[in-house]
Amino acid sequence: MNWLTNFVRPKIKALMRKEEVPDNLWTKCASCEHMLFHRDLADNLHVCHHCGYHIRISVSKRLEYLFDEGAFTKVAVPDVVTDPLKFKDTKKYTDRLKEYRSKTGNQDAVIIAYGQIGGKSAVVSAFDFSFMGGSMGMAVGEAILVASELAVKSRCALIVIPASGGARMQEGILSLMQMPRTIIAVEKVKRAGLPYVTLLTDPTTGGVSASFAMLGDVAIAEPGAIIGFAGARVIEETIRQKLPEGFQKAEYLLAHGMIDMVVPRKELNSKIGVLLSHLNG
Repeated sequence: MNWLTNFVRPKIKALMRKEEVPDNLWTKCASCEHMLFHRDLADNLHVCHHCGYHIRISVSKRLEYLFDEGAFTKVAVPDVVTDPLKFKDTKKYTDRLKEYRSKTGNQDAVIIAYGQIGGKSAVVSAFDFSFMGGSMGMAVGEAILVASELAVKSRCALIVIPASGGARMQEGILSLMQMPRTIIAVEKVKRAGLPYVTLLTDPTTGGVSASFAMLGDVAIAEPGAIIGFAGARVIEETIRQKLPEGFQKAEYLLAHGMIDMVVPRKELNSKIGVLLSHLNG
């Protein structure tokens, strides 16, 4: 019995034991609640193949999907003053920045990249929503300015991809000053006769939507993206009226003339490439 108990039984149990399944193989769609296998999701550019819901993606994935063959060059942004107001809420602003820099591997909420889209050169300034909700502070303002200057110097289009909750409260009035500053940066591109294209992703809100995000020569949005200034609940409580269903979604804005087109993620590279060939020869 000892041989059966101590040797045979453990061998049988080992053969029958279920292998541990990693918990990151499946993602539940936030819209239709279908479970999506990670490989299928990646192959479909993180778009639900059941309902077409566009799942939020990292800024690195965004750039990889947009540029030809996923090839691009990152552009450095000059450092700005850290924590100019010595801000502290539940923790110091400097500590928050360290935390998000470590978490994302990025210095702030915007990455500038240069490369080819549909065979046409373009400078892209893309927001990282995972970095403090893509909030706009002085570093973001500086990044948009650097991107606009590079576009003018390279004689190519500037494409900005916002994904933001708005201004960064930890920088107070200095964050609000980035609204006119980014508008001036965009104006430099337009005065040079170069295309300025905005690709509005989920979400595009607050001071970002109230400044450079809505000034594109062509305004594109991903399907289902939330685009607006204040949140729907805040607006309803202010005006004391029931708002139309989905009034801040990309499709509603398209129907009411606020944006020019809604383009699925899979078609962005080709559609923007065609646009650039028309706008910048």
